[in-house]
Amino acid sequence: MHPMLNIAVRAARAAGNIIARNIGHSDGFTVEEKNKDDLVTTIDRECESTVSQILLKSYRDHCVLGEESGVQGNADSEYQWIIDPIDGTTNFVKGIPHVAVSIGLRQKGRPLLGVVFNPILNEMFTAARGEGASLNGRRIRVGDAKSLDGTIIATAYPVRYRQRMDAFFALSRRLVDSTADLRRSGCASLDLCYVACGRFDGYLEQGLKPWDYSAGEVIVREAGGLVTDFMGEEGFRKTGNVVCGNPYVVRSLLTKVCNAPDVDPILR
Repeated sequence: MHPMLNIAVRAARAAGNIIARNIGHSDGFTVEEKNKDDLVTTIDRECESTVSQILLKSYRDHCVLGEESGVQGNADSEYQWIIDPIDGTTNFVKGIPHVAVSIGLRQKGRPLLGVVFNPILNEMFTAARGEGASLNGRRIRVGDAKSLDGTIIATAYPVRYRQRMDAFFALSRRLVDSTADLRRSGCASLDLCYVACGRFDGYLEQGLKPWDYSAGEVIVREAGGLVTDFMGEEGFRKTGNVVCGNPYVVRSLLTKVCNAPDVDPILR
């Protein structure tokens, strides 16, 4: 295993232990609303602090970007860790066991490795550039669907961008007509990982932040999948609009997004 990946796995497990002890026990932590439909808890902050301390203790000259704390360490470093301490905070607060610690690493802006850990199911997804992707140490690959027929596609309502809701529903209708079903799990990093291991055939979502996709992006690519924006390019690092799956599924999803006459241009 890549030595930096080893440290990231250790950090993810440490934060995961905190999550497992506290999930659903809202009497033991404080919940705040950062924005409408965007929660943060004292456990988010504890987990982020735990992960940051482990990473910066091992790599003192690195930079850490956390969802809750912003930038720590050496902001000029060529290495930047990107952390979501609890992806799926609403699930966590409600006691829904679909949450994850997400830790990605970029070197000079290029994705290098990713770790996504669901401590409730004890599932550790890992990948390093050029070394493949794994779930609990076993290699994983994206599914082999050749079209959207019979596929399960993960997505999410654009609750933080409600002005896009009508356009999203128009797109969803086209997808429902072309696939077996859609799924909305409330945890972007696990959606990406479920594509990487073939549980989902594809995934698309708008307005993601770097901590939502940075780890999962590496895992999907190392599992043989593609990750693009809604135009089939790499602009998702600016727009946060992500599409992923195997090449056939991504091409089919992009056709639904780009060529749909009833889909608002804001989705393109």
